[in-house]
Amino acid sequence: MKLGLGLYRHQLDRSNFRFARQCGATHLVAHLVDYFRGDSDNPPGDQPTGGDRGWGRAGDPGQLWTVEEIVRIRDEAADEGLTLEAIENLDPAHWHDILLDGPRRAEHVANVRTIIRRLGEAGVPILGYNFSIAGVCGRVTGPFARGKAIAVGMDGPYDTPMPQGMAWNMVVDPDAPAGAAAAATPQELWDRLRRFLDDVLPVAEQCGVRLALHPDDPPLETVRGQPRLVWRPELYQRVIDLNGSPANQLEFCVGTIAEMRDADVYAATARYAEQGRIGYVHLRNVVGAAPHYRETFIDDGEVDVRRVLQALRNADFQGVVIPDHAPQMSCDAPWHAGMAFAMGYLKAAIEATG
Repeated sequence: MKLGLGLYRHQLDRSNFRFARQCGATHLVAHLVDYFRGDSDNPPGDQPTGGDRGWGRAGDPGQLWTVEEIVRIRDEAADEGLTLEAIENLDPAHWHDILLDGPRRAEHVANVRTIIRRLGEAGVPILGYNFSIAGVCGRVTGPFARGKAIAVGMDGPYDTPMPQGMAWNMVVDPDAPAGAAAAATPQELWDRLRRFLDDVLPVAEQCGVRLALHPDDPPLETVRGQPRLVWRPELYQRVIDLNGSPANQLEFCVGTIAEMRDADVYAATARYAEQGRIGYVHLRNVVGAAPHYRETFIDDGEVDVRRVLQALRNADFQGVVIPDHAPQMSCDAPWHAGMAFAMGYLKAAIEATG
């Protein structure tokens, strides 16, 4: 098991690489999608809360990530002692009609294949992704964590219909007419995922890249009038069974699974780790379950983090664990302080598993 840190696009610089290494990280997970730089309610560098018109605009559909860009990040991170383990999240501008089954689907499949080939050429082994129409939304921020630290939560349900012109809570068509987007059926969404996997996994295998699917966050059966895929831990098995390729893997988010009401996060961890299907792990702590939960400091929630890590160790998990979120601490560098606390705890807890 290896300790990593996730950094957003605007954080991908040598200063933050050195911070990661100082915290004990050996690996890096990079976000190349950076639509949100923060406001008074939502600090930069953490997950946005979302609203009726989403929390940003998709990027330039013509600007796919280049090999040169990925290699530059890889090499600068390597100079600071970090291995680039994964690129996390696709820009909706590059693939929204795969999610929506729209007229540009074939073009967007070609985009994803190109991105996979470029990751393979750059030697990056994992592409993390979310297969979700509505995406991450409905979050709130406040002094929810210990000592009134600012953290993320949810006070739902959040099912205001999603407007037209959006995908993954991003505006992909600012000229779309007013009104609610048509809702897919659950079976239609599963069929879209199956077709996507069939289209791209052969390329991923050829390039030595694994695709790792994040569960739906928040984990509810529907959000914004749209169905969800992995909103229960057992539904990850359905994803695995859709395509037996070894490149079909999981971006295993402990916090999201813990937010699933009555879910056994320890059994789920053991189940998928023992199958060798976990690409890498997001690890945070929470109190409560969707649609009402609060994120906490890593040592202060309802998840026994050491028990999760021991389940991974028992299954001989060799991948990377990152703290995906952390409460913001009261100091001049709130994000960095919160992450440093989480990293220190995780480093000690990983070593304690032996």
